[in-house]
Amino acid sequence: MTAWFNLFHRSEQKKEEQGQKTSPKEKSFSILSVPKIRLVFMGTPGFSANLLEALLEKGYHVVGVVTQPDKPVGREQKMIESEVKRVALKHKIPLLQPQRLDSLAIEVIQGYKPDLIVVAAYGKILPKAVLSIPGFGCINFHTSLLPKWRGSSPIQNAILAGEQETGVTIMLMDEGMDTGDILSQKRIPLASEDTTYLLSEKLFSLGQDLLIETIPLWVKQKIVPRKQDHAQATLCQLIEREDGHINWTDDAEDIYNRYRALTPWPGIFSFWKKDGGLLRLKLVQISFQKQSSQTTHALGEIFEIGEKIGVQTGNGIVFLEEVQLEGKSPVAIADFILGNTSLLGSLLQ
Repeated sequence: MTAWFNLFHRSEQKKEEQGQKTSPKEKSFSILSVPKIRLVFMGTPGFSANLLEALLEKGYHVVGVVTQPDKPVGREQKMIESEVKRVALKHKIPLLQPQRLDSLAIEVIQGYKPDLIVVAAYGKILPKAVLSIPGFGCINFHTSLLPKWRGSSPIQNAILAGEQETGVTIMLMDEGMDTGDILSQKRIPLASEDTTYLLSEKLFSLGQDLLIETIPLWVKQKIVPRKQDHAQATLCQLIEREDGHINWTDDAEDIYNRYRALTPWPGIFSFWKKDGGLLRLKLVQISFQKQSSQTTHALGEIFEIGEKIGVQTGNGIVFLEEVQLEGKSPVAIADFILGNTSLLGSLLQ
């Protein structure tokens, strides 16, 4: 790490000896220009692939990519490769897809001889043997304002909690779960209409710029890592498919936050009793109002309110706008009711 630091300062010293001065613009360029380092990238989903593309466009020498193995998807169990893998193949970068970061995988990563490893939603905790490989360490791109929301689903958890702001953290990795020292952070307000997908787009766009700014500053020793306040830490709950099942005793706003957090996956749903059976009804698009109507309704009851179709909650009303029966296509609620008039007055479970 000291080699880059000394090289930069020898250049500055030489200028001073020749009576030259480094302008603020030149200093900024010399700090933020792409350092000549060997970089390994570890990530899996599409947003991570965008980060990898950004690093390549800036001219970083990416000597290896590590991503999750191809996975079977859908009823036909078709093998699907990660977006990060596609970028690596397009740019002909050496690729590693280990089931586990075992001794063989670690040996391959060592063979890449990385100076820095950048991790963004890779999906596995890195063992000490990997963390100790690069001279500049392993840095992680995390979509929360650490120490808040450590874990694998920080965006969903920030929305579920009704947070007013969130952000991106670039941190130096250690053996813990998102417990390493902070290198840089950026904040962003959390809009009431933000779903997990929309907020992910915003955060990865924000974080892409932050990552590009942070790497040269870190390599050239212009950043002093900051310890996290572990007493302020919060942990993410694991998001599972059944978390989308709505409890109609909850407040309308909490249900709406659950809808935002679980869009696009796994989505929210309830069960509708029809013809003696329970049908799974996905609530594709909803809105809400905080106050209940003046007319008394049972929890989960579906009723007309003006030109809208509402569902009674513990406090407030959820408005159904688009729904989908399992195995069917999504449809606007008005069209759905035309073919399912018994929905009005029924209770969702």
